[in-house]
Amino acid sequence: MKKKKKIKISRFEKFLYVITIFLAILSPLIIVFEKSTLSKVNYEVEKIKQQIKTQEKENESLEMKINELASLENIQKVIEEEGLEYNNDNIKNID
Repeated sequence: MKKKKKIKISRFEKFLYVITIFLAILSPLIIVFEKSTLSKVNYEVEKIKQQIKTQEKENESLEMKINELASLENIQKVIEEEGLEYNNDNIKNID
């Protein structure tokens, strides 16, 4: 019977094996973590976009309210209610 030779593994080779195994296990974990972080960020972006749309609609509504309140008809109505008189000669246009 022949004796089997023992293969000696140097410390450097052991170190390389450990590092390779460590990276093989750690790489998928890092990828999953990064994808979950990206997903969370995308969710936050969509949430903020929705808030922006809601705020834009509110701004448009308020602009329409301002235009309605600033209309000549509304101004004349307020003038009449307050007992004032509308005199076109007193209006000065600034260019």
